Amino acid sequence: MVTSTEPAARMTGAQRRDQILAAARRVFAQGGVGASTDDVARAAGVSQPYVVRLFGTKRALLVETYRQACQEILAAMSAVPAGPQADKQMALAYTLLLDDRDLLRLVVLGFNGGVDPEVSALARTTLGETFRLFRERTGADPDAARTFVAQGMLINVLLGVDALEHTGEDPSLDALVQCVLAGTGEAA
Repeated sequence: MVTSTEPAARMTGAQRRDQILAAARRVFAQGGVGASTDDVARAAGVSQPYVVRLFGTKRALLVETYRQACQEILAAMSAVPAGPQADKQMALAYTLLLDDRDLLRLVVLGFNGGVDPEVSALARTTLGETFRLFRERTGADPDAARTFVAQGMLINVLLGVDALEHTGEDPSLDALVQCVLAGTGEAA
């Protein structure tokens, strides 16, 4: 048996916090707001009292998890430079976010006005900023920016209800999926 003489590296407080937020993203995305701090703690491999000590309440953990997700989306949109290809680059940046289904499912929670007032405010801000960034980066008119945001929201909904995993069950839904996702590389 070989043993290491070096102690296992301990996580910093910031690393542990990030670990808990990553677990919270998965747990809230999959279980909704009914998920508990105990569920998050188990997913993160820490104790529930530790989660509460870091975040205070489940609500505070949810809000911080949601804030982080919104910041990630806006960072992806903000990274696109203004110019003639900005519309395609913003669509690509958004498409790359589609790989993280938990991110998208979590963000959809914010569009239910009854979840939490602060989460709803973050959702509104993210929608508005995405609209503004698209117009600013592309020079597009309000209708084109609205279409970009609306297309993104429809993609979120389709992915959130696992439409791709239920292909063949409803021809009308299949047609919608093909129509919406045709240019994203997501369509089957």
